[in-house]
Amino acid sequence: MADTQPLQAQDKLAFLLALVPYLIDRERVSVAEAARHFGVPEARIRRAVELIAVSGIPGETMQYQHGDLFDIAWDDFEQNAMIVLTNLVAIDDSPRLSAREASALIAGLQYLSALPEAADREAIRALMAKLSRGAGGAAANVAVGQELHDATLTTIRRAMSECRGLVFEYAGPRSKGSTRRVDALRVESIDTDWYLRAWDLDRQALRTFRLDRMTNARVDDRPAERSIEDVVIPDTLFQQSSNDVIVTLELDASSLPLVADFLADTADAPDDGGRVRIRLAASSGFDGVVRLVAGLPGRAVVIDPPAARDAVRDFAESALSAD
Repeated sequence: MADTQPLQAQDKLAFLLALVPYLIDRERVSVAEAARHFGVPEARIRRAVELIAVSGIPGETMQYQHGDLFDIAWDDFEQNAMIVLTNLVAIDDSPRLSAREASALIAGLQYLSALPEAADREAIRALMAKLSRGAGGAAANVAVGQELHDATLTTIRRAMSECRGLVFEYAGPRSKGSTRRVDALRVESIDTDWYLRAWDLDRQALRTFRLDRMTNARVDDRPAERSIEDVVIPDTLFQQSSNDVIVTLELDASSLPLVADFLADTADAPDDGGRVRIRLAASSGFDGVVRLVAGLPGRAVVIDPPAARDAVRDFAESALSAD
């Protein structure tokens, strides 16, 4: 390929600013591969590398000394047409992520890659590799645990990618299971719990399902009727329906962030003892209320209605008798 269009100074600088990070990221790359990546002749890559090798930042004496310039493995470059930067200037001095920061971002990317709607998983894996290499220290080996839901997540991902319906058996903690037919829309998590947001065909409404209560998930033969573009999904995980019962609870103000996604309206102001009253929208079986109170032992009390108090009492008596 003939290099018939010389770059202007501004374009040359932009090209060098793109080329240097590319070479650093790949550590060792051929002239031909770099030329293909940028869509330029190999001669332009060679000239750019030669220019990089005489570029740098002067030291305290304002004169260029050893170590103030970029350097490359010249023998490898001239004999094998391979580019290897052996000394980096200024870029190494830029702030880097700490090992803990890189580990946190990697964990977040692992979570993202598990979601069915995450299409470009190769890009996510490449970004995780960059974070591991670019951290100021060795990033910890982290993993977002979802092994218990891997099979279900795989089935959900397949249903969404093929634009087909999803069928599964679903049971509450104290209720008998039933077959649910849905169009899967999104998978989300709160702490260690994973949830499926889906359009329920039998109820003709948006519903939220816990993955650990789904069994025998399978892709349906029918095409999906709803997609994520057709349904407005609220920011809160749970939504109130016309059949829900409003339950009033009292709990410590410090526990309020744990139940923020479940509130039917705003919480009352804390009293002098740091207790607040909240209202939740619950199904008539009160399974969610029982689970919430059990997860906040000694910190949450059901005030109203009596049926919800009875459900919590029955759960506690059943747990005590089991011991």
